[in-house]
Amino acid sequence: MMDAPRGLRISRTPNVPVLRQADGSLAIRLWLRNEGRYDADVDLRLSPAEAEVLHAQLCFALDDEPVTTAATDTPECRKPVHGPKLN
Repeated sequence: MMDAPRGLRISRTPNVPVLRQADGSLAIRLWLRNEGRYDADVDLRLSPAEAEVLHAQLCFALDDEPVTTAATDTPECRKPVHGPKLN
C-alpha cells in the first residue's frame, strides 16, 4: 500500500467545469490538500487573455499525445490537420 502524498497538493475538482464569472474572468475550481487531507476549495481565476495563452500552451504541450475526447468535444487545436505536406 502506498502512503498518501506528503506536503501541499493542488488538483482540479472532479466534475466541475470551468466557469465564467460575472466580471468576465474564468474560474477553475481546485482542491487544496495538505499532508494528504482535504483542506479547501480554491478558484484559479484567469482573465480571458490569460485563459487564451493557457489554452494555446496546453495544445502545444499535448501535441504528441493521443486525443482522448469525443470528436464533438475536441478543440480545433487538437484535431488532425490535413493538407499538403511541407518539406
